[in-house]
Amino acid sequence: MSGTPANGTGNSSLGEDPKSDPQYIQFKCLPPGGPLNRWSHAVTREHDFPGAQAMLYGAGVPNEEMMKNAPHVGIATVWWEGNPLTRTVLDFGKIVKRAVEKQKMLAWQYNAVGVSDAITMGGEGMRFSLQTRDLIADSIETVTCAQHHDANIAIPGCDKNMPGVVMAAARHNRPFIMIYGGTIRKGYSNLLERDVNVSTCYEASGAFAYGRLQAKTNPGAEGRTPSDVMSDIERHACPGAGACGGMYTANTMATAIEAMGLTLPGSSSYPALSPEKARECERAAEVIKTTMEKDIRPRDLLTRESFENALVVTMILGGSTNGVLHFLAMANTAEVPLTLEDIDRVSNKTPFLADLAPSGKYLMEDLYKIGGTPSVLKMLIAAGLINGNIPTVTGRTLAENVADWPSLPPDQKIIRPLSDPIKETGHIRILRGNFAPEGAVAKITGKEGLSFTGKARVFNKEHELDDALARGEIPRDENLVLIVRYEGPKGGPGMPEQLRASAAIMGAGLKNIALVTDGRYSGASHGFIVGHVTPEAAVGGPIALVKEGDMITIDAIKNRIDITNVSDEELTERKKAWRAPKAKVRRGVLAKYARLVGDASHGAVTDQWNSEN
Repeated sequence: MSGTPANGTGNSSLGEDPKSDPQYIQFKCLPPGGPLNRWSHAVTREHDFPGAQAMLYGAGVPNEEMMKNAPHVGIATVWWEGNPLTRTVLDFGKIVKRAVEKQKMLAWQYNAVGVSDAITMGGEGMRFSLQTRDLIADSIETVTCAQHHDANIAIPGCDKNMPGVVMAAARHNRPFIMIYGGTIRKGYSNLLERDVNVSTCYEASGAFAYGRLQAKTNPGAEGRTPSDVMSDIERHACPGAGACGGMYTANTMATAIEAMGLTLPGSSSYPALSPEKARECERAAEVIKTTMEKDIRPRDLLTRESFENALVVTMILGGSTNGVLHFLAMANTAEVPLTLEDIDRVSNKTPFLADLAPSGKYLMEDLYKIGGTPSVLKMLIAAGLINGNIPTVTGRTLAENVADWPSLPPDQKIIRPLSDPIKETGHIRILRGNFAPEGAVAKITGKEGLSFTGKARVFNKEHELDDALARGEIPRDENLVLIVRYEGPKGGPGMPEQLRASAAIMGAGLKNIALVTDGRYSGASHGFIVGHVTPEAAVGGPIALVKEGDMITIDAIKNRIDITNVSDEELTERKKAWRAPKAKVRRGVLAKYARLVGDASHGAVTDQWNSEN
């Protein structure tokens, strides 16, 4: 390996990093094309920082040769116990660490925290979920920069983890690769006699509340009661480690990030417990060294073209509305222009092809068995729907990465042919109107229709709707638009996901319902749902002004959401009478988040504000 002599003098001198964004703290580094310890050299050369070198020896640097010459690679595992999505990533980090050390580099493993959406869903803990995206970004930026790491390998496993590590990469902009923690295997319910996953739990809850849940055979017999069915689903929905199995938020973000060139091919579709996932971890060490040698940086890959790829793949696969929020935040951090109008434009030109949960039949494990994400990308490149010429972390183009991958089998049923899409345009619709002047995000696959009009029923917090559903109080005899407000980024605070309500409605078979919120819906949600309403209720948006009985029309063809029986003059009078509710959370991380966070239509980021503030 090239490097300076053991005394650390050499001929290379530290200078400015031309690829560093001047909005951040500036770290001097060695020029590209020479030693790979470009940033760590600042503290390991000569005797400028003897205390730092003493600490590094204490941390495990084996000798002076490694001290003066070896690059420092940070391995960020977003790991904690008690969540199957992240259970294995610590072990993956250890595999990566050993592989990095075989490359004669120093590997420093550390951790970032997260929240299990499925465990916190429907409770107060869910308010902490979205803010962990920015907390993860803060953590990895902090360690990478403060410790003078020369590269970063991040291993996320759950929903907010993926955009969080990419946002961190865009901030520190040092060589980077992401390894997705992998998807879970399918579960199986003996009493339903079919495959199940975590989303089944929430839909079964609705069916249970409305008396519609039963065993497939001999329902009601001993050991086969509705309560027994619930217990059976709970016991078998999550059979081991890995991210929730449908095209929910975790798999949405993983497939999109692979299409952007930030992972090795196959990363997003390898199951967590597959041998391919372990081999990917081993190969990552070689690839991170390639990015360092070729000076491939995150912002070289986070481009308008790569975001376009991400959006197309999300529409093709039927991905989560949360992807909209995260793509906007990632682009904002990388200084790439991306707006709701761009998402709407891509949706309008992109067909929806994948029969994947939550609206479809299959799971990511099924897609893996027919070639996985690389086979899908290969098909989309051949069809001209995504750009195969974008650069990737491997040093090759996206098209080159998937060229040797098998094509999708002609008899497979998961990805429909372009000539026979599920829907000719994307399922994600950007709506505007007098209800959401600054935008809202709808997930409409077409299976539930393309328009809906109903009377508003208003709930000022998610738990109010959850309680009404649990008591069976939502009727079937009229069209209702159930509005959950004061759950936005500031008002929640934390913009919680509301899968509990949306899944309960599906399980209860309530087809006369549309759901609208200034909060979010889970990637597992489906039905006629609209989230991310902006401006949110907490800042006096029109959603705060709606009254019981107002008529709401949602039109996914015209891309509008309107209060149709209330005049502009009446809305103005209501706004004059409106008073912002007093914040109930005034200290701690959520209070800080509510003060810093921006609106959903710009990604709900926490590090951007007006200069006068």
